[in-house]
Amino acid sequence: MIVYDDCMFVQWSVLMNDVTSSEKETKKPKKKKAASTKKKAKKTPTKRASKKAPAPKESVEEQRKKTVKALQEKDAKPITEADFGETWLHWKARFLDYMGLVRQSSQHTLRAYERDIRAFLEYIVALEILDPTQVHRRHLRGFLAVLYEKDNKASTLNRKLSALRSFFRFLMRQEVLEQNPLDFINNPKQPRALPRFLTIEEIGRLLDAPDDRTALGARDCAILELFYATGMRVSELVSLDLDSLRPWGFAKIFGKRRKERIVPIGGPALEAIKHYMNLRGQLLAAADEGMAAHEALFLNYKGGRLTARSVRRVVDKYVLETAARCRISPHGLRHSFATHLLESGADLRGIQELLGHESLSTTQRYTHVNIKSLMAAYGAAHPRAQKVPDEG
Repeated sequence: MIVYDDCMFVQWSVLMNDVTSSEKETKKPKKKKAASTKKKAKKTPTKRASKKAPAPKESVEEQRKKTVKALQEKDAKPITEADFGETWLHWKARFLDYMGLVRQSSQHTLRAYERDIRAFLEYIVALEILDPTQVHRRHLRGFLAVLYEKDNKASTLNRKLSALRSFFRFLMRQEVLEQNPLDFINNPKQPRALPRFLTIEEIGRLLDAPDDRTALGARDCAILELFYATGMRVSELVSLDLDSLRPWGFAKIFGKRRKERIVPIGGPALEAIKHYMNLRGQLLAAADEGMAAHEALFLNYKGGRLTARSVRRVVDKYVLETAARCRISPHGLRHSFATHLLESGADLRGIQELLGHESLSTTQRYTHVNIKSLMAAYGAAHPRAQKVPDEG
């Protein structure tokens, strides 16, 4: 039996520690090698995967910045019609011809369509898109974003979107596009403003304002009376000819898209027109040779056909003179006509026909104005609206 003293045990333990530590040191580089090979093995598949991964898509914010940058460059160098390219110019001209000849749109509508489409083409050409087939939904969203940044109202955005919808719908009918890029873009909501109108007393003061002893005063009196008697639009009034009036008290009006309707004319309006016709020859006599509009009903001081802008100036003049509570426009007289008819118990469907509205929903906005009359009609007609008498 071998006995180890304490000194020998200590020496043996020290020796064993030295051996184990040396073994660890010799083994460590092998472990490092293995670890490094493992790391390399891990890196190689990630490199291959990165090669196969698709390029990241541009975010909405990046697209917006890119669009704004392109438009800033466009502002530095304005885009003209020559930059649109033959394709865009061809289809724009074809579309405007279609709207004018086939859809019978007015000149005012055609000018608005041309202006809105031109604004879109200036934007889209700045992005180097020279063909309708290259237009994508994101381009239209970018166009709307730019209009928002310029503080355009919702009504302006809706008008531009309406023009572009018609334009792209036309391109689909011509088999240029398979799908309308505006199909999944909604119009922005706009607040529904109540129509502004004058009271019956204010209308009376307005109609009495012109001095009908002169030719121009008699003309202005006839214009105001006819506005309030028929509710016609200003574009319909300036397009009236002598043969538009019927001797039995009716007028033939051509509204939007040349749609014809017959409206009655009240007694005071007929008297004002007759008085004006007696003095109308003075305006024709003042016309230059070959400039007189013999067929037009309402003439300017030079004997030519009266324009819509001149009619607005006439209305503004007498509204200021009578100090009406609101700055009413010629369209405000149309609103007054419809509101007063509704207050007097006229049928909503009949008012729609007189105004020439395509949809009844357009006429229904006058019901929001006349809440008092509606509540009175409800109280008189509904069986549950009657006040319950007290029992005690």
